[in-house]
Amino acid sequence: MVHALGAVPIRVLIVEDNRDICENIATYLEKHGYILDFAYDGISAMHLALTSPFDVIVLDLMLPGMDGLSFCQKLRTDTEVETPVLMLTARDTLDDKLKGFKAGADDYLVKPFALQELHARLQALSKRSHRKTDNLLMVGDLTMNRSTLQVHRAGQRIDLSPAGMRLLQRLMEKAPSVVGRDDLENLLWSDERPDGDALRSHLYKLRQAIDRPFDRPLIHTVHRIGYRIAEDTQ
Repeated sequence: MVHALGAVPIRVLIVEDNRDICENIATYLEKHGYILDFAYDGISAMHLALTSPFDVIVLDLMLPGMDGLSFCQKLRTDTEVETPVLMLTARDTLDDKLKGFKAGADDYLVKPFALQELHARLQALSKRSHRKTDNLLMVGDLTMNRSTLQVHRAGQRIDLSPAGMRLLQRLMEKAPSVVGRDDLENLLWSDERPDGDALRSHLYKLRQAIDRPFDRPLIHTVHRIGYRIAEDTQ
């Protein structure tokens, strides 16, 4: 199997409710080494986009649950996910294309299309995606943009104190490794550490913001060593 862009496979989310089209795309792209995930409605697609890293999203305009324009607008305005979006649709008027770009699409491909052209466009968008993701940290459904210092979990914006932001960034940069207490204390206070267990207080506040409103915790204590952030407790 030959991987697109050399040794690194491109991971693509295909959002399309026509399963015959999905099968045709899969048959062609998998021969070129792509890793593909599929969603057949907008709501399922949003969950996948928020919880898994993709290089490109191929998005049909007409979808059950949440249409493509609404999906794209929500992805761009309510989350920190910057994955390039290739909008796939039978609508070919200039007005339709302009609406797609205004919603946040990066490219537009009109049905019916040649699979070779889809392949070429995905390669170009993937290169752009790799440049963008340098500033985006992701652990499960939690994201942090190191440029804007915006944090989202499951699409919800989370506001943190400066200390909480610094702790979270260090934990996410090291994830899933354990970060020692000394490392975190030095990060916040250098050589002028306060009396008492101020670090524990800051971690408690961080957990209240990051974990408490959601189904599962991401921040874990490693007894007598430090803390780690990960989707599991192993």
